[in-house]
Amino acid sequence: MAHDKVVERYSGLARTAMTGRSVIDCEADEFDKGCFGTAGYDDISGLPQGALLASLGCGNPVAVAELRKGETVLDLGSGGGIDVLLSARRVGPYGKAYGLDASPDMIELARHNAAGVDNVEFLHGTIEAIPLPAHAVDVIISNCVVNLSDDKPAVLAEAFRVLRPGGRLGISDVVTDETFDPTALRRVGCEAGALSLEKYGELLASSGFVSTTITLTADHGGGVHSAIVQATKPAIGPGLEIRPMRDADAGQVLAIYQQGLDTGQASFETSAPTWEVFTASRRLRYVAVDAETGEVVGWVAASPVSTRPVYAGVVEHSVYVHPGCQAHGIGRALLTAFIAAAEDAGIWTIQSSIFPENAASLSLHQALGFRVVGTRKNIARHHGAWRDTILVERPTEAPRSASLCESGSHHE
Repeated sequence: MAHDKVVERYSGLARTAMTGRSVIDCEADEFDKGCFGTAGYDDISGLPQGALLASLGCGNPVAVAELRKGETVLDLGSGGGIDVLLSARRVGPYGKAYGLDASPDMIELARHNAAGVDNVEFLHGTIEAIPLPAHAVDVIISNCVVNLSDDKPAVLAEAFRVLRPGGRLGISDVVTDETFDPTALRRVGCEAGALSLEKYGELLASSGFVSTTITLTADHGGGVHSAIVQATKPAIGPGLEIRPMRDADAGQVLAIYQQGLDTGQASFETSAPTWEVFTASRRLRYVAVDAETGEVVGWVAASPVSTRPVYAGVVEHSVYVHPGCQAHGIGRALLTAFIAAAEDAGIWTIQSSIFPENAASLSLHQALGFRVVGTRKNIARHHGAWRDTILVERPTEAPRSASLCESGSHHE
């Protein structure tokens, strides 16, 4: 559904709610049996009747967002304000709850419903272009609204932008599975189309989110479900951000790579590859950047250890930090984010080879759960000398799939 039609539709519903009548945005029997509206909440006592009448969500994102006192939370598509008011209760007087909606009538309704509540603010704007600066909020919630957007990648990219490092995404939404029937979406009011479970995960990952979970909460038939979607923006120290690596980062990434190689303690390589070679052979690529200038201060990426399907979930990673930015926890933050992203991607073993002389790297890996497999003596000549390497590995929490290992009788 086009943006203007969505706004027109929900503005009309807001005007209806202002008259004291309940509103629904899907077929009546689906609304009642699908746990839409206030049915998904465990405690709505004390909320204004106007907020309850205009409740059109498909779950209770406030409950799963684990809001804490003093936090700042943003509700994407806040409607009549029910989730903003519930959030305001949880974050307390020293926290703040923002609501964002594209419908002026919904904003008017929500402001009326929130009269007298000091720690809330309603913003008029779109969820594809959030009118807040970067790193402005701790938590983003949304209740059955992302599915209404016709540019869902922009929504998730904007959510990532405005979250502070370590911030959380906890939303209720409608998703589809492999049995998806388009008519079922129309029954529950998802005219713009819902994301599949797989596509939702892909878009969250490409936006930069890690530790993603999608939990189905209600079956609406025809391969359509309500779900809770949770994810995290990677944590890192003040003034920094971890995000997916981009082509525009090429020069800085390769420069940091070369600086590491020049120490003679990072890799058997002596010169950084071209960007084409680098990107062709590496996945799960992330950078740590200065949040103000965008300058890259470190990166992490992985390469497959083998092309054989039986090793599809095994990667070898590298992590490099600008020599002027070391000993500030950047490497730890990058590696922590990488481990979470690897688990999301179904990687079951992460490994790396470390020179014994690189004690800092070995200590970092062991602190993050890597075990020493053993020392490979005189494994290669480097700058005219024989060198040893220490092989380390870390199993992840990613589920093992038997089907990935049923591809031949080779023994390695």
